[in-house]
Amino acid sequence: MGIEAALPVDGFVTTQLRRVINFARRNSLWPMPFATACCGIELMATACSRYDLARFGAEVMRFSPRQCDLLIVAGRVSIKTMPVLQRIYQQMTEPKWVISMGACASTGGVFDTYAVVQGCDQFIPVDVYVPGCPPRPEQLIEGVMAIQRHIDREGMPPPGGKRMPLGIAIQPTHAPRPQPVGLTLGN
Repeated sequence: MGIEAALPVDGFVTTQLRRVINFARRNSLWPMPFATACCGIELMATACSRYDLARFGAEVMRFSPRQCDLLIVAGRVSIKTMPVLQRIYQQMTEPKWVISMGACASTGGVFDTYAVVQGCDQFIPVDVYVPGCPPRPEQLIEGVMAIQRHIDREGMPPPGGKRMPLGIAIQPTHAPRPQPVGLTLGN
C-alpha cells in the first residue's frame, strides 16, 4: 500500500539530492521547549492527540540542545534566565530555527518591568513570531509549518550553516466576538 505498489518491479525513481535532504530536514524537526509560563501549557497541548504535532514530524521534544534544531521560546523571559536561553541557543546544531511563542516572549507582554526582557529577539535571532496571550495550538502548528515551507525553498544550508533569521509573523486564527449582552451600570 506504499510507493512500492505504484512503481514497477524493476523501476527507479529520480530526484534531486537537495529535495531529498530538505524532505528529511523538514519532516524531522526536533523542538527544544523553553516554556516558562502559561504559553507552555499551550505548547504541551500542541503535542496532544487533539492537535497532533506528530503529523508534522516535530513531536520529539528533546531536552538536550545538542539534539535539537528548533527552539520554542514560550512565555516570559526574565533577565536572570536570558543567559540560560542564550547558552541553549548556542549549543544547538546548525541550521537551527527559533519560534517566539506568545506576547511575553515576543514583546514582554503585560510585564513591562525591569526584570522581564522585552522580546527575546534582542538576544537571540527569531525566525517566527506566534502572537497571542496565550496563542492557540493551531497558531504554533502554523509557525512550525512556516519553518517547514522555508526549509523546502531554502536548499542546502550555506557553508558553516549560518543564516539570517526569517522574521515571519503568524496571523491570529481567531477574532474575539463582542459580548452578547451590553454592560450597564446602575438602574
